This record gives sequence, C-alpha cells and structure tokens, in this order.
Amino acid sequence: MEINYIAIGKRIRQLRIERGWSQAMLAEKSGVEPSNISHIERAATKLSLPTLVNISNALEVTLDEIVYESLIKNDHITCDIINQLLADCTSNEISAIIEIVKTTKNILRNDKNK
Repeated sequence: MEINYIAIGKRIRQLRIERGWSQAMLAEKSGVEPSNISHIERAATKLSLPTLVNISNALEVTLDEIVYESLIKNDHITCDIINQLLADCTSNEISAIIEIVKTTKNILRNDKNK
C-alpha cells in the first residue's frame, strides 16, 4: 500500500478547519512554513515524518488519525470516526443512517460480483 498524500492533506485540512484555524495558525503552532501547509493540504508536496509529527502535535491528534487511510490496519480509527459522526445524532437519524449503510453495502457487494 502506498502513502495516500491526498487523503493526508484532506485530513489535515479537515482537522484544521474543525478547530477554526487558518493555515497560518496551524503553521505557527506546528513550526511549519505557511506555504508548506498549503502544499501539504493540496498534496502538492510530500511531507516528512518530523513535519507530520509537528502537525499532529499541533492538532493534538495521533499520527494514525491523520494517515489512517494509508494504513492496512486502521479499523480502530474508522470506528472512532464513525462514532464521532454518530455522537450527536438522534435515534431516528441513527436508524436512517443504518438503513443507508445497509443499502450502500449491498450495492457495493453486488457491483463486486458483476
């Protein structure tokens, strides 16, 4: 499996926006050049491990929360993300989401069999 720099950039951007931070704020907190944050978020550059650690620490998340799409063993992160998404849902919303997931799963599996 290759490192998915596009997914990493999108995840960093998502986490930054969730915190209400600009790219400049993340750059300041992580010690990374602001232009480099932009390049990382757009996957225009590959980031080094020290840069990734600095960004992870600034965002106060684990590395696997940022790179989980590039990991073979990532079920725990996927489950955490799903739990976070469902945390504020009503029981009616959760029921609807369950039906959507069931339908989507069936469609995906039927497409594989074609």
